[in-house]
Amino acid sequence: MTEASTFVKLVRSPHSVKQGSGAKRGPVLPDVSGAGATRFSAWTPVTNKLSNQQLFQERTTLILHWFDLWTDRQRKHFLHLLLRRCSKSQLKFTSDCFMEAVPITRLDFAKVLPRFLSLYILSFLNPMDLSAASQVCWHWRFLAEQDCLWSPKCVRRGDIYGTLNETLMETKEQKERNTEHIIRQTICDKIAEHKRAALKTRKTWLTNSLTDRTNISREKSSIMPLGLTTALVQLGDKCRLEKLTSMKECRAQLNSTLNSTFDKTWTTSLIKTLPLSLPFKSLVSSNNSQVHLLLVSSRIPAYELVLCGALVHVVPLLYDYSGITLDALLSLAEKAIEGRAVQSIGIMTEGSTEDFYLIEGLSITEKTVLKPCIREFWERLCGWVVPASEAGTLNIFAPLAASVAGVELMTKLSTLTGLHVRAPTGICTGSYQHILSEWSDHGDFPPLLYMWEGPLLSWCRQAECIEQTLGTLRKHLGPQLQFLSQESRGRSLGVFLWNHINLPFFALKSEVTQILIEGLVTLIKGTPDNPLESLGNFLLKKCVEGTVEKNDSVIVTENASYRFLSSIPEAPEGLLSDADRRETICSELLRSERVYVRLLQAVHTVYYIPLRAALDSNRAIINSANLLMLFSPLLDILAANNVFLQDLTEKLEEWSPLQCVGDVCVRFCTKLRTYTNFFNNYPTAIRTIDKCRETLPAFRTFLKRHNRTLATRMLSLQELFLSPSTRVEEYVTLLQALMLHTPSGHPDHTHLSSAFNTLLNYRSFVCKLKKSSHQDLKMLEAQQTIQSCPNLQEVGRYLITMQDVVLLSCLNDDIAPSLRMYECVSELGLFLFNDALVLSERRLSHMPFSLAVNISHTFLASIALHRLSLSEIVDTKYVQNAFRMESPKRQWICATDREEDKIRWLGTLRSAINGAKHN
Repeated sequence: MTEASTFVKLVRSPHSVKQGSGAKRGPVLPDVSGAGATRFSAWTPVTNKLSNQQLFQERTTLILHWFDLWTDRQRKHFLHLLLRRCSKSQLKFTSDCFMEAVPITRLDFAKVLPRFLSLYILSFLNPMDLSAASQVCWHWRFLAEQDCLWSPKCVRRGDIYGTLNETLMETKEQKERNTEHIIRQTICDKIAEHKRAALKTRKTWLTNSLTDRTNISREKSSIMPLGLTTALVQLGDKCRLEKLTSMKECRAQLNSTLNSTFDKTWTTSLIKTLPLSLPFKSLVSSNNSQVHLLLVSSRIPAYELVLCGALVHVVPLLYDYSGITLDALLSLAEKAIEGRAVQSIGIMTEGSTEDFYLIEGLSITEKTVLKPCIREFWERLCGWVVPASEAGTLNIFAPLAASVAGVELMTKLSTLTGLHVRAPTGICTGSYQHILSEWSDHGDFPPLLYMWEGPLLSWCRQAECIEQTLGTLRKHLGPQLQFLSQESRGRSLGVFLWNHINLPFFALKSEVTQILIEGLVTLIKGTPDNPLESLGNFLLKKCVEGTVEKNDSVIVTENASYRFLSSIPEAPEGLLSDADRRETICSELLRSERVYVRLLQAVHTVYYIPLRAALDSNRAIINSANLLMLFSPLLDILAANNVFLQDLTEKLEEWSPLQCVGDVCVRFCTKLRTYTNFFNNYPTAIRTIDKCRETLPAFRTFLKRHNRTLATRMLSLQELFLSPSTRVEEYVTLLQALMLHTPSGHPDHTHLSSAFNTLLNYRSFVCKLKKSSHQDLKMLEAQQTIQSCPNLQEVGRYLITMQDVVLLSCLNDDIAPSLRMYECVSELGLFLFNDALVLSERRLSHMPFSLAVNISHTFLASIALHRLSLSEIVDTKYVQNAFRMESPKRQWICATDREEDKIRWLGTLRSAINGAKHN
């Protein structure tokens, strides 16, 4: 029977159950012809919409009538049952109705927001406001008493934050805290010393029984009314009650009371030698245990040697120069010092005479130091250092004291931090040798506060060569180690011979020179007990064999203009006058110019002349076009610097306090177009040398015969081509130092100022070329590293940093965040560019029978930074150092191995996203 026929049958016989006195009343079926029969019915018509709607309204009215008759408890129970039967969409509709009818005007953010956001908001309150907030309710009190809020405030307690226009004095509260620290530490030290003395004087036959200990304590109490601990505690209470506000009174009171109460042997030398103005951490330690913080940038060459040479009381902190932020650097420094008071802070990073680069993209100059973010960084960093009255210092390993702008920057930093700021004068040219020059403040030599003398001298002299060697070692370990070791020793030998053996160019290829070089190489390969005797025997053997004629001679002289730094220079007793300083700087300018011209002459003599002679004799090694393209700009520079060297020599031969060298520098600046031609042609020249070396066997043989010889200072042709860019930097440094000691009324001041401004602008041009070349190289390396990657090399795009992470997947999103568990899906490599983020799958493959590991990256996705959102994931016992990255279509949950990597990466990524949105 169909449903339609059944419905018609039921309609035609509406009373299917007879009614009687004992019978129950059955359901009344609806009548389609009228609505009167639908009342009190439990059946709902589905096909007839009109009857369905009418029946729904009648039942709704009946339910509402019953609802009005119920009690409040019954109504709540009914609502509870009704809401439990609703779906999510119906509950959402109910919530929207509630919000529309009764909008929320006041809401406790601490109960709605996640706990880490509430704690982050409360962290901006000072201790007094935080204590007041704890009185709002029990939930606020629970949040306000968390250790993560009070720990940073307790660490910074008692710090003095300097400002530019006011001097903060030590408050009464800070004095009381220092006094309390002295009392407590004195009591602890006295108790510990008494226990050590008791152990030393204790008789060996004494028993450890309770009875004997009781008797001994009674006998001791009869002799001494008060025990040591009790007496010291009472002494501390007495000092507190008397409210001793000065350190001097506190120390005197402690000394007098201890001497009168206890035996003099109990009094340690600590109380007698307490300084009057040192903070708590300094009072409990001697001068040898003062903590010094040394910030070492990963940008400096051979930083491994700097870390190995750190002293015992120095806390070295190596931080990543690329991608780190100021907040992340502060966090690393705070963890390194662990709440201890720091006597001084040293900053070893790249810098010039007027600024220094603390992190990538941030130049600290006299103009940028007053920016709010930078000013806050210096105040917080130097807040951990003891005040200047207690010899607190800030040492910057950049030659800021060599220029007017650098001195102004040091003055502003000193006023801002309230510390003594020191920096080297920088008149010693060379790679990082300005550290060995005289420092601005005549006192202890600052580098010796952080490093041993031997590693410091070795690093300063050979920083550039060591960095080149270590950089290659990091990429090519194994078979390349022996070759690089010999190359490094050859360069050291070349530097020594270049500066101490003056041989004319026509004698560089003589038989005597070749045999001497052969003997020195033999010494390097072997390890004889007596090197001089071995060298003499070698030369005698060659002489007997008839290789060396008796009339040959080698003249070994010492270069008078070369200054060999055998030890750390001592500061002079009196300050030198400006005239003496000018003479010293001009002498350094002349000495370094001779060395520079000598290198350029080596290129002309060793390389250009033989290649030109071979071309003229129809035995060309390279063609005429390549020869002119390679050497013509460098020969023009040699001609200009020969004139400059001759003019400087004439000036210094007739030196007087009123002698002027600015006019010579101005004439030299008019010839800087020769340098411009060289720098514009420099990338093409390097590529041409490599191309000719690969394609022309004769040129390859020529370079192999002439590269890394005594005539070239053990350098190759490509390395000699670097000397003009290095020399431009030295010109700016020396002219800045010269201007600093040239008064404005001196006749040379105008010309010096003009030459300095010209060279300063020209150095900016060279720096832009270097930066562009470096960014192009990083882009090329990234393109070659990521397999199946689209073209990344676009105009204006550059690589910022790269980070290795693990990709996580949440097992259950419905549970609370603190209980969520994650599983590791894969390893990713994140390549951050200035406008996009590239995700790659990172794979490791270990080589059999070797420790070598091959790392490969496969392209996964690319996201534009302006469409990327970033959020942190709170650390739990199930996940650490995690964060979430979301695009309009996908999301990635990633985690780093270390917390420092997460802080650095998130700071860099946020800065890049903000920059992409503004651009």
